[in-house]
Amino acid sequence: MTNSVEIKNLDLAFGAVKVLQDLNLEISKGEFLVLLGSSGCGKSTLLNCIAGLLDVTAGQLFINGQNVTWAEPSERGIGMVFQSYALYPQMTVEGNLTFGLKNAKLPKDEIRKRVKRASEILQIEPLLKRKPAALSGGQRQRVAIGRALVRDVDVFLFDEPLSNLDAKLRADLRVEIKRLHQNLGNTMIYVTHDQIEAMTLADRIAIMRDGQIMQLASPEEIYCRPVNRYVAGFIGSPSMNFLEGTIRGGHFEVGGLSVPLSAYEFSGPVTDGPATLGIRPEHIVTGELVGNAPWQNEVTVSLIEPTGSDTLVDCDVAGHPFRVRMEGQARVSMGETITIGVDPSRASLFDTKTELRL
Repeated sequence: MTNSVEIKNLDLAFGAVKVLQDLNLEISKGEFLVLLGSSGCGKSTLLNCIAGLLDVTAGQLFINGQNVTWAEPSERGIGMVFQSYALYPQMTVEGNLTFGLKNAKLPKDEIRKRVKRASEILQIEPLLKRKPAALSGGQRQRVAIGRALVRDVDVFLFDEPLSNLDAKLRADLRVEIKRLHQNLGNTMIYVTHDQIEAMTLADRIAIMRDGQIMQLASPEEIYCRPVNRYVAGFIGSPSMNFLEGTIRGGHFEVGGLSVPLSAYEFSGPVTDGPATLGIRPEHIVTGELVGNAPWQNEVTVSLIEPTGSDTLVDCDVAGHPFRVRMEGQARVSMGETITIGVDPSRASLFDTKTELRL
């Protein structure tokens, strides 16, 4: 499969501060890639480098095989959607959609055709004569996406486009963006700090930290086999439980407890020594299912958080805070002792010193 976007040995520094360091990334044609990370990790900076809004310090950028490292944004064949809607308030929706096309001296018939297509796809046809002030936040963001869509480009760049919307609107527009990608088949690069957006939208996720890519893989791979402790803790809500202990003789030992590791799939040869065991709250079983779990332990309930679909239960395992996700209608009370079960084959083990997956 040919690459739509290729980044080679990219560096970006502001004075003595290195923001991106020797970054390499290949994005296939038609792929939906999500750049995910906490604030300040460099994800929006990388997107701005691809867009041509920032000049790189070193390295090269290719779009559809063309070296665009020093090309102007308008010459890169990209459409960009920002966090802020950035619409012209004095223009109608139709005016916002056609403004760039008119500047590019496109024929009127072509402009009309592109606006019609974009407004049908985004379901904004009834809004074409309105001005942005008369639109809701979700409608404005649809128009912003439409403005990128009418450019008829191969690569779409999204910089946290849903972060200004409320939770329900975010969920609705997330579905629309996924459907848009399925219908168009264009390459899409999407920046977010929201892991739910990343997991639901992406073909692959690049998790970034300190200007570097920690892991680049499918959502399933990142969720099930995080490459290091940082990725493991970043993905998942509530986040993964971590127990600090020791690997000894095929078992993970922590505070007098011993977890068998015979079913665990190690990444390579492993020696006895300090390690961290990571267990996701949703991979812990209770009630009737405990009997089938290779490792079981009694815990005391210290906090209960009902969320409707789930009940989150806080407890303590060998002196470590531990969270269990139970079903929404689970009958559990404060101070109660319950038995939890864990299948170590679904857990993650990390070297305590390097924090890399074992």
